Parts: sequence; structure tokens; C-alpha cells
Amino acid sequence: MQTRARDLGVVIGTLPTGELNAITDVPGVSVGQTTIADGDLQTGVTAIVPTGVTSGLPAAVAVGNGYGKLVGSTQVDELGRLETPILLTGTLSVFRAADALLTYLLDRDPRATSLNPVVGETNDGYLSDIRRRPITEQHVLDALTSASTDRPEEGCVGAGTGTCALGFKAGIGTASRRVLLGEDPSAAAGELADGQPAGTIGVLVQSNFSGTLQVLGTQIPAPQRIEPDGNSCMIVLATDLPLDARQLGRIARRAIFALGRIGSDYAPGSGDYAIAFATAYRPPMPDQDLRPVFQATLEAVEEALLNSLTAARTTTGFQGRTQYAVPHELITAARDRARQPSKPTA
Repeated sequence: MQTRARDLGVVIGTLPTGELNAITDVPGVSVGQTTIADGDLQTGVTAIVPTGVTSGLPAAVAVGNGYGKLVGSTQVDELGRLETPILLTGTLSVFRAADALLTYLLDRDPRATSLNPVVGETNDGYLSDIRRRPITEQHVLDALTSASTDRPEEGCVGAGTGTCALGFKAGIGTASRRVLLGEDPSAAAGELADGQPAGTIGVLVQSNFSGTLQVLGTQIPAPQRIEPDGNSCMIVLATDLPLDARQLGRIARRAIFALGRIGSDYAPGSGDYAIAFATAYRPPMPDQDLRPVFQATLEAVEEALLNSLTAARTTTGFQGRTQYAVPHELITAARDRARQPSKPTA
């Protein structure tokens, strides 16, 4: 059983989660993963598959630091449109994954002559022999065809099999928040009195960045300070809220801000990206109603990042290198410290 932050008594923020506390709480969003965990190879593929994406969905990309490879990002920004599933993998496998995604899409649309595959990455070369570029077309197809609306596995799976963050083993993490428009953000989820429906922000992350872990305001320095190559993070946000591409860009930028809440140092060699999409084109909500959406984004991203660490396990990979998982007792100690009443100042 994978351990999540809430299993350790760590609750981020005040907004309610979705039923699964995962990106798949957003209706129409599925996730599939293929994992390669075999000695020198610790890598994989994570696929985020929205229903109806091939017809186009409103979307935006935000770049915190552009030291990375995010295939298809410029067209998403130019048109405000996502037209393929989103794949995550290891750095040098991005291009093979993009080609495999094209095969998958062309097989389903014999008339297509132009497609914009979206594939992101982080560098898992500390624990995996990245130069072997082990991702094949079959790995990608397996991730896509296995996508489901169940809660995705977290930690050392899929594109997170070989990733590390904040001095510890990390991986894939997910979380969600319910957004209650026009109401107190801490109110119960459901239909609002004025008829405005509640919506969901769902997040999935691939954690692989440097800094010092921070849980509820308490720093947890890693005893083994190894900074692997890469130091990046991919953040995917999905929502069923009525948002247009411009507003989704604002949401994506807040997702990058959330990295700082858990201790990212935003290193110069880091590729920090957020992709946000809505599950349908609808007239957008007023900008003045975005405050709870921003809050939901920050909370969900922070919790997804923490889940990517608590669910990970100590891993030995390429050339016998080992990256240790964060000891859960350090997380609970930080939780207990956060619960202590603050002492009054003189």
C-alpha cells in the first residue's frame, strides 16, 4: 500500500479534495502508466488522456525555468488548444515517445495530416541509464491503452520510476481540490445556493527538482545530499471549470509558484513546466471569481508534490546508485511541530 501525505496526518490547506484526491477526480480524465524497473533501467511513461482531446480542449503552458524539453508547447500556447494526450517520460526518451504518440493518433484518424503531440520530461539519469533511451513504441501504447479513471499509482511508477526531488527519492504524485464558486472556500462541496456548480482542479506531477524539503513550514534537510542531473518538475493540471486558455495560463503560473511551498530552489538547470487544460469549451467564468481556483491550484500542487515523495521507495539503479526515500517519521515530526501552538512574542 502506497503512503500518501494524508495517511501521515499531513493536510495541506483548507479546501475539500475530490473523492480520490487525484487528477482523475476531474470527469473525463484518465491516466495510464508503463514502468521499467530493471537494474540499470529505472524509467517509464505516464499518459494523461482527456476524453475528447482529439477535438481540441482549451489549454495553456507556463514555464518557470525553460531548461527542458516540452514537445508541442509552443503550439499549445499559440492556439490555446490541446489536441493530444499528454505524455511524461525521461529526458532522452521524449522524442521516441512523441513519435509513438503520433503512431497512436494516426492509427485512429486516417485523415489526419497535422498533429501536435505534447510530451514532457525530467532527467532520470542518476538512477537510470538514460543514454540507452529504453522507451519503445509499445511502452507508450501500453500506457495510453491502459489509461483509467482510477486513482493513479504514485511514487516510483511510470515517468517517476527514476526521479528524485529535494534530496530524496520522488516520482509521480497526484491530488485534487473542489472549487466552490461564490462561497466560503472551506464550505462543503456540492451545488451552490445561487446555482453555480462546484468544479474540480486535478493535478499530476513528475517530481525531480532540487532544494530542501519543507512540510507545513518545517524544513527536512536530506541526510544524503546528492543532486542528480535534471532538477526539474512537470505539472499537469486538469479542470472541469469553465476557463478559457488565458485563464488557464494564470492557473498554470500558480502551479509553478507552488513548487516554492515545498522547498524548490528553482535551480538554473531546472526545467519547471505546468500544462493546464479544461475538459470542454464553455463561456469562461469572470476573472474576479478566480481566487478560489488559485487557492485550489496551490493546495493541490503542493499535496501532489508531497505525495510523490511519501509514496516513493528507496531505489538502487544505474551503476549501483541508491536514492533513499524520505523517512516517514520525519514527515510526522514536521506535522507535530506544525500543530504546536506558537509562543507569543515579547
